Amino acid sequence: MTELCIDTSGATAVSIVRDGQVIGASRNESGRHHAESITPCVLEALEDAGLPTDVSRAGLDAVCVGTGPAPFTGLRAGLVSARVFAKAAGIPVYGVCSLDAIARLALDHLSPDTHVYALTDARRKELYWGHFVAEGPDDVRLIGQLEVGFARALGGALREQSGLLVSDAPIPSHSADVLAGAEMGPVLPLDPAVMVRIVRARLARGEEERLGTEPLYLRRPDIHGQAPERM
Repeated sequence: MTELCIDTSGATAVSIVRDGQVIGASRNESGRHHAESITPCVLEALEDAGLPTDVSRAGLDAVCVGTGPAPFTGLRAGLVSARVFAKAAGIPVYGVCSLDAIARLALDHLSPDTHVYALTDARRKELYWGHFVAEGPDDVRLIGQLEVGFARALGGALREQSGLLVSDAPIPSHSADVLAGAEMGPVLPLDPAVMVRIVRARLARGEEERLGTEPLYLRRPDIHGQAPERM
């Protein structure tokens, strides 16, 4: 099995995974201009993997894409591109919450019974976060619901149920002081290849409904003057 994995919830990250191993990758660390960087990143990852840069001839079996939460523009670019690539190759596309992937990566380095709060920068001096525990060696389970808000709300959640903060980047400066007393877990760049493990685990359990590609914005888009277009 060969999968194309894409995430644009922060950086633009692309991996090519074959039989569980990353064989090609590309990354643009800019948190903006996803629409301009995603196709070059996909082409670079395919070339890195030694595959044809025409996705219809690259021998791909599926596309896995991060569904956020993230701001509107960057997230939409990744999801639309994933669907276009999947259609061109005639293969399925599966969605995975980006916080699920961050939590799973962190739990790979922790005791399997650890509670983690995966977080990312939501801009506007806010955070996205979710409370997770491991669900087997390759998946995670969300406790409660995904949240967007100020760091003090996350601090309140930590007081109710302790856990480690994990992320794909250092805690943003706008929230660092409020969360200074929280216990940190691994901070690891989001590798979209981990989505393959999550997808396979859910498919094996017959949970394809957990692999939808609807975007997780959690709040209104950061655009003005027109209603957001439905994806």
